[in-house]
Amino acid sequence: NRWLTCRSLPPGALERIADTVADRCRVPWFSGAVKINISLVPPLVLLPVFLHVAALHFLLGLVILTSLPVVVLWYYYLTHRRKERTLFFLSLGLFSLGYMYYVFLQEVVPRGHVGYSQVVLLTCGLILMLAALSRAKKDPGYLPIPAGDGKSSHQDFPNKNVRGSSNGLHAVTTAGAASGRAVNGEAKGYSRVSAEGPEGVKKDWCAKCQLVRPARAGHCRLCGRCVRRLDHHCVWINSCVGEQNHQAFILALSFFMLTSVYGITLTLDTICRGRTLFMALFYCPGAYSDYSSALSFTCVWYCAIVTAGMGYILLIQLLNISYNVTEREARLALRDNTGRRLLGGLVIDTGQYNRGFLCNWGHFLSLGTPPPLRSAEDIV
Repeated sequence: NRWLTCRSLPPGALERIADTVADRCRVPWFSGAVKINISLVPPLVLLPVFLHVAALHFLLGLVILTSLPVVVLWYYYLTHRRKERTLFFLSLGLFSLGYMYYVFLQEVVPRGHVGYSQVVLLTCGLILMLAALSRAKKDPGYLPIPAGDGKSSHQDFPNKNVRGSSNGLHAVTTAGAASGRAVNGEAKGYSRVSAEGPEGVKKDWCAKCQLVRPARAGHCRLCGRCVRRLDHHCVWINSCVGEQNHQAFILALSFFMLTSVYGITLTLDTICRGRTLFMALFYCPGAYSDYSSALSFTCVWYCAIVTAGMGYILLIQLLNISYNVTEREARLALRDNTGRRLLGGLVIDTGQYNRGFLCNWGHFLSLGTPPPLRSAEDIV
């Protein structure tokens, strides 16, 4: 009624309308209506429509393929600012993989220029990437929440001994002051602890989870949990990247890059015969001569844009591993002006855990493995 009469809406009305629509979005099922996460729907509906429209003319393709990254980035900043978890990016990524594979089988393979072995190799790369992604979706290294301490307020910092554990190590904590700044998934209101662990490593008290955090652990404000060696919260897997799944995350990115570049090469070699990969990507006469070639060429450019974005993420991750710094630590160092910008600002070296290239990669490859047991004689 307010819309029809051109009157202003009360504050929060649009949010309540959106929440009501999302709650009513259900499908009938045997055991009752099942609620559907509304963030799953847009990629399934809009992506095929946009790509088919973009294949009608190269100017339409230029407009759509330019606007798609802008829309995705806008939605990312919208959800990141509101600190909301969403399945939109995971749904977009998985459906993009499935739809690109479908177009490859339906439009490229029947032309006869792609062999059976090449299709098998591409399929194996896709399966390996999904297997690594499934592993990356599992526990990133959540710290156990002490029973009965979840509802304590931020001001109820214990003045007595508090026992916290991580990897079998226990520390005794004292009172600390609350910190009020949130950086890269770090929750507001955690307290620094002046006590040190058995090996002289300082630990933190998390007022959100009511536990002692080991070194390099952090609290994710989206997941609401503390994670060992928290790197960042990845919207593409809708989970944190931490000590337990960082290797699988890098492996999934690597398999994606190899599979995507291989699929782009096979497609361009089919629709732009006799041209190099780079030349065919920017100049492919006859790509819009028929709708099948136009759709394949449009999907190639879509894959190239996504691959470029994922390649940048993989590059940053590899550089951070080489300097043994997490994304969270890099953000904190930039905030506190305690890090050095290297390689044109691509990596922030905090200098705290950097032990050289080989040692840093050795540390990364050993993540998630239990520390070696030492005998009583070695300890003495």
